[in-house]
Amino acid sequence: MADILSLKESVLVYLDRSGGLLKLTEDCKPFNDRHHTEAVYRFCISVNPSDVIEVDPELGDCILRHPIKATVLFQSVCFLAIKTLSLIDKIYTESQVNVILNLSHLPPFPEYTMDLSSFPRGYGRMRPVSMEGLVIAMTRVTKYTQGARFLCIDDDCPCSAGFHHIRVHAPGATESATVGENFSCMMCSCPLKEDVKFRVLGDKQLVELIHVKALNGLSGHQHSSLRHQSVTLFLRDELCNSVRIGQVYRVLGIPVHVHQWPNITWSVEANSVQPWEPERPHKVSVGFQELLKATASSPWRFSAIVAHCFALDVAPPGFYNTLKLGLLLSLVQSKADAKDTFHNLDFLVVTTDTLIPDRLMSFSLNLASRGVRHQAPGEMFASLSRDEHGAGTANIHAGSALLATGGICMLGDLGCYKKEKLDAIQSALEIGTVSLFIPGKKYGEDSDQQLLLPLQCSFWALTDASQRTGRAECAVLGAAEMGAVPVKLGDAFGLVIQCKDIGEHGQLAQTVHTLQQAVHPEKPLYSSCWEFSTQDYQELVAYARSLQVEISASAEKLIHGYYMASRRVRTQNEGVKMSVTSIKLLISLAEAHCRLCLRTRVLEEDAVIAVILCENSVTLRHGASALVIPPDALFLCDVGELEGLHRRDTILDKLHQNILRFIYAYAPGADSYITEE
Repeated sequence: MADILSLKESVLVYLDRSGGLLKLTEDCKPFNDRHHTEAVYRFCISVNPSDVIEVDPELGDCILRHPIKATVLFQSVCFLAIKTLSLIDKIYTESQVNVILNLSHLPPFPEYTMDLSSFPRGYGRMRPVSMEGLVIAMTRVTKYTQGARFLCIDDDCPCSAGFHHIRVHAPGATESATVGENFSCMMCSCPLKEDVKFRVLGDKQLVELIHVKALNGLSGHQHSSLRHQSVTLFLRDELCNSVRIGQVYRVLGIPVHVHQWPNITWSVEANSVQPWEPERPHKVSVGFQELLKATASSPWRFSAIVAHCFALDVAPPGFYNTLKLGLLLSLVQSKADAKDTFHNLDFLVVTTDTLIPDRLMSFSLNLASRGVRHQAPGEMFASLSRDEHGAGTANIHAGSALLATGGICMLGDLGCYKKEKLDAIQSALEIGTVSLFIPGKKYGEDSDQQLLLPLQCSFWALTDASQRTGRAECAVLGAAEMGAVPVKLGDAFGLVIQCKDIGEHGQLAQTVHTLQQAVHPEKPLYSSCWEFSTQDYQELVAYARSLQVEISASAEKLIHGYYMASRRVRTQNEGVKMSVTSIKLLISLAEAHCRLCLRTRVLEEDAVIAVILCENSVTLRHGASALVIPPDALFLCDVGELEGLHRRDTILDKLHQNILRFIYAYAPGADSYITEE
């Protein structure tokens, strides 16, 4: 008894020092409505285990190892404080005080950490642990019983009135454990009957959490025999709607066994939920640092060499350089900023041979912060099922696009998709959200519901141009055959990159490359002064993605001027409407090139790269305009040699001047910021 009193004194001291008593006083004020009486009054108390251990190590150990016992101690102290200070007159018994301890953190020791990929689970005691995982499914918010009042059926028993029998929800308890029918009076052993008008309801939501490594099997590149099992997470009251499908969170919770005869389910009662990002390398290899110094004289050379030397495991140098550059730009640009606004860079590859472009995209997918390869028969956005934990509500499962949140969703060859799927992809690209219809009658709701789920990933896709459709639009000068992809879908992607036929010489080089790679997988195939490993590129992409960039006034004027001039020319002469999203694409390309070059300020030269890629993309879809940009203009020379880099700089300088002349001639008011000279 003396130990219990000592612990209660320590609880009181901690509440006084941490401001918990003051918060308790404020939380009691809303309950002083004379016309409203409840059986249970719920209070959330923030607890910092480190501060508690400084006050009383034994109390700190109790909180970390015996959370239910610690909750009872805080409940007793809070009840005494409420009665002593006369905070709520309608509380008569200690059982009416429902205390929830919200832990700020846990000690960084293995015994307080749970790896969702490890087994077995569920054999330890019920104590709080920390875990990180990806949300792959979640239910709608439903109700559960926080607490209920029971009365003895014997009128002569003192427990037939008052608040002697109060039952509150405990971690791991089912609804029947709180409001069941087989309870008896502790005084006379007569059956108890619930006073339904005093039942207190709360919100409940179920979430499926899985280890982030489970997505490695969805990238389409790494094959493993490992199988990952999700964990059911119970979110209650203020924690409801605190997570989103596809995001990663760090959860503090108590593992429990939920008994639903004849089954026992292992799950976790969440105590706190915080967004979490895995630690990634924020450094650049020595090789790239030396390359950056060697190419400092030109704002275009670093990105050219980086693209030229990229993915040499898949294709020999000098081939598919524009595609490689586009892949790298999308990788460094696909990220969410501090305001949770996602910056994406979607693109569509048009080619007559999909094998090597598909391999390049699959190879690049492993450099993304999160990469998911969608299989055509699978669910792309979201699907519904009935909850299996007794609630009967709709359980929303993430599709490939939602699982790729914050990264890349690779769609593969669009020729494998039906028209309905292509229409859904076009709608998702244009709106940035996906609509999910939940029939209320089927899932126990009063009415039907329509959910809008935000899409925060970049989409990669390719189309086989050899599957000719015979569209009349392809007769326009410069326009390319896009296979099974409608023009509007190509417009929705924004950036379209054409990979032309590499010819017999290229096919021979690719064949030799593949054979040498199979026979000597560890041997360098090409002698060059610049050699970079896949790990080097992973570090480069991660570091470039983390850079915060700002756009310069000159780059902004070039982008704005090109958009206005191109919109005027194409609308008047070709009837092609340049949407406002074109500006977003131009800015994204310029920022991505700036990041790839490891700069923090977008230069006018970055905007030139963006304009060339964008103009080539529009030309492939709608034909050429007054601004003539040659196909594959970024890699007309062999950038593997110094002389080729010089020629490339000269070509890009000329294209820069052509863009300025185009703006000066066609953009309204361009003469105010561009001189004729």
